[in-house]
Amino acid sequence: MRRAVYPGSYDPVTNGHLDIIERAAGLFDEVVVAVMINKNKRSLFTVEERMEMLRDVTPHLPNVRIDSWYGLLVDYCKANEVQAIVKGLRAVSDFEYELQMAQMNQRLSGIDTMFIATNPVYSFLSSSLVKDVATYGGDVSHLLPPAVDQRLADRLAETR
Repeated sequence: MRRAVYPGSYDPVTNGHLDIIERAAGLFDEVVVAVMINKNKRSLFTVEERMEMLRDVTPHLPNVRIDSWYGLLVDYCKANEVQAIVKGLRAVSDFEYELQMAQMNQRLSGIDTMFIATNPVYSFLSSSLVKDVATYGGDVSHLLPPAVDQRLADRLAETR
């Protein structure tokens, strides 16, 4: 089985993330979308909430599984028989960072990273930017799956 992992924080999952998930699902037998846990990063949503949102937006993709992980991604890959890491690239600045990470992961484990160029419609999109705009009342509904947009609005209303 050709299995890939698409790691990220997904705080929250955007249409850009979903685009990469859908495209990766067409290339691999199984794609694991792994919510990576970073204790140094303050998230708006809990790991469980992020996993639930991902499940809510991927039911049409039977070969996509949602999971979480704390630690080195290559350890997750080894423990779960993952053959490839999938990363979306929005810009050259992403490439510089992700290339270094891909080379380190390959050196540590022999696992290769596959880069998928982001659809130009989403080239500017990041979860952080979406949260910033939404915090100040901007409309981000066209950037998020509808269920995620509602959850973001609800969460921001709770924090005001």
